[in-house]
Amino acid sequence: MVLDTNILIYATGPDGPKLHRWLADPNATVSVISRIETLGFYKITPEEKSALTAMLATLPELALNETVATTAIMLRQQRKMALGDAVIAATALTHNLPLVTRNTQDFKLVAGLRLLDPFATAT
Repeated sequence: MVLDTNILIYATGPDGPKLHRWLADPNATVSVISRIETLGFYKITPEEKSALTAMLATLPELALNETVATTAIMLRQQRKMALGDAVIAATALTHNLPLVTRNTQDFKLVAGLRLLDPFATAT
């Protein structure tokens, strides 16, 4: 499974305990764009950066390769989609993995993309 950026951010806040099982799952991965989005946020505090860096260090990172890039381009051509969302969706599609996100609305029209919302799933 590919964890969306919002899951990483929520995991460092009050909703963190609800997400621990998702982060600890041996199949959990992240897209390189999630590292860029989380650590590149211009208002990130040193404490948040430290927590996110530690969390990211425990998760395998899926690279932006040619297949992911081509798929992200195709997704953006099909509909208006943020670049980060397109790369994250393309990463999940390329690796045939479900995407774990709270923002299912942003991805629900992506054909073939399996979505899991840990906030909607009984834990």
